Amino acid sequence: MKKLIPLIAIVIFAYYAKQETQVIDRPVVSASAFASQIGKTFARTDNGTQVSGSGRVSRILSDDKDGSRHQRFVIDLPSGQSVLIAHNIDLAPRISGLIEGDDVFFHGEYEWNTQGGIVHWTHRDPNGRHAGGWLKHKGQRYD
Repeated sequence: MKKLIPLIAIVIFAYYAKQETQVIDRPVVSASAFASQIGKTFARTDNGTQVSGSGRVSRILSDDKDGSRHQRFVIDLPSGQSVLIAHNIDLAPRISGLIEGDDVFFHGEYEWNTQGGIVHWTHRDPNGRHAGGWLKHKGQRYD
């Protein structure tokens, strides 16, 4: 855990200090808390928590084309846990040039599953009812 603290400290991002009253209020968990709570998250099957962090791309999957299109890839967190990133490319730009081994920073909503979970809502809500998310790759932000 001590080895992870410097890495995690680098990736923690501040969530909006104020949210508009029409935005759904979700709990916010920092990258360090997210990484340390992943075991508890499995036990609780926690859903709907806003999370921020970063990881290294370990696998690039084909786009999900059912309904809204999503760019999908798996990232390994500093804790060793893997999560799927499902980035809506109908509402936000695709991350161009993404390859395995790249580092990606994220802010989105965590949904539990048996493989480690999914982070989605990595884009702005065009209706302004949900907390916005984003991805950051090689200095460019995608939201």
